[in-house]
Amino acid sequence: MATQTEIINMAVFCDFENVALGVRDARYAKFDIDKVLERLLLKGSIVVRKAYCDWERYKEFKKSMHEASFELIEIPHVRMSGKNSADIRMVVDALDLCYTKAHLDTFVLLTGDSDFSPLVAKLRENAKTVIGVGVKQSTSDLLINICDEFIYYDDLVREQPPARRRAPRKAVKKAAAPKSVSSASAGLDSGAAGAGTMAGSDLDGEGAAGSADPFPVSEPTLSEPLPAVSSDEGYKASLELGDKAQQGIEMVLATVEALVAERGEEERIWGSMVKQTLKRRNPGFNESYYGFRSFSELLEEAQARRLLELTHDEKSGGFILRLIPHED
Repeated sequence: MATQTEIINMAVFCDFENVALGVRDARYAKFDIDKVLERLLLKGSIVVRKAYCDWERYKEFKKSMHEASFELIEIPHVRMSGKNSADIRMVVDALDLCYTKAHLDTFVLLTGDSDFSPLVAKLRENAKTVIGVGVKQSTSDLLINICDEFIYYDDLVREQPPARRRAPRKAVKKAAAPKSVSSASAGLDSGAAGAGTMAGSDLDGEGAAGSADPFPVSEPTLSEPLPAVSSDEGYKASLELGDKAQQGIEMVLATVEALVAERGEEERIWGSMVKQTLKRRNPGFNESYYGFRSFSELLEEAQARRLLELTHDEKSGGFILRLIPHED
């Protein structure tokens, strides 16, 4: 199990035709590689991504696989001696990386083909962790049993996104509209004018009758005029900032929930671990976009809204995170 500082580097090899056919036979929607990657990125960084297939036969998947940063290895659909050429090429590439790239400690095989069992055995013999991914009904039991871990695609497509949390949060106060020059001046003159000013400023009372200007003539002037600002401009800006802050917090909560599901309730979830996972799954993530000066400030805001419990670890200086159960 990974510690707070341990980094897992993965190489992903996809026997695309095998997986795509398994998804089709199981009557799931179109194969979604993003669901697989989201799960894997909870474990560590994906350094190598290769997908093997006769891509002329699966053109509709090329765009999504390319956008997922996979190297698309073209394998013409020609069977020689009853053996799929894609399987052979995939085995050769995996063993090559096993022997030449020492920093790769985890190999992920997207396939359900039992023919890859000898490859799994050889990788494990070389102290590599092997994770299999496949469709349950089309995956060989032999392959499942020999892997260190096997992830069923069926479970990934059944997973539902976490419900939006509605726990107590700080209210976004409406920004006060800027006072006019006259009203600001009246405020400055209130001490000198006394009750007369109060009567004159009552627009609905008798004191205002017959007077074009309800304020005293001797009102002081401001040294600088107030800038012209729309009365609801500050309110809109405040709402926008509040919405962004909530979005950032919900991204953190979703990541913590996923890590707890992946690692188990007993495993410690560190603040640094959450940020690293967020960056792997969403490389453009930046807490400043959501209105926070640091990631720690974001976590502290989530705690203030009673969504997270933070425990400071004196030895490491980091935070240990725990989700606070949501009460309807």
